[in-house]
Amino acid sequence: MILGMGTDLIDIRRIEKTLARFGDRFTQRCFTETERNKADRRLRRAETYAKRYAAKEAVAKALGTGLARGVSWREIGVENLPGGKPVVRLTGRAAERLAEMTPPGMRPHVELTLTDEPPLAQAIALISAEPAA
Repeated sequence: MILGMGTDLIDIRRIEKTLARFGDRFTQRCFTETERNKADRRLRRAETYAKRYAAKEAVAKALGTGLARGVSWREIGVENLPGGKPVVRLTGRAAERLAEMTPPGMRPHVELTLTDEPPLAQAIALISAEPAA
């Protein structure tokens, strides 16, 4: 059962300018420590941040909240499995919202896909529920 879907498209150059202007103030406000560590090790740092920024927007849309109603940037974390697949880690109000929207007897699942074709980065998030085991 599909509970929510969200997508976001961002211009990577916008993130490059924001990084140049605000630096750590921007990254500390919007990204988890895990996300910052990953992006800061990358040669194409701005692209990594842009994809994660788009992912946060897409997940917030799928949650039905946007980045409002108490859901903050760092409560939506994007990590990667060992094979590279992006996964979402929700905490705080974002995790509460996911629990609220999941029907009784079901367990939620969040799928995320990220892509970039400079100067653009895109994310699509799909929240579904399946019967609890």
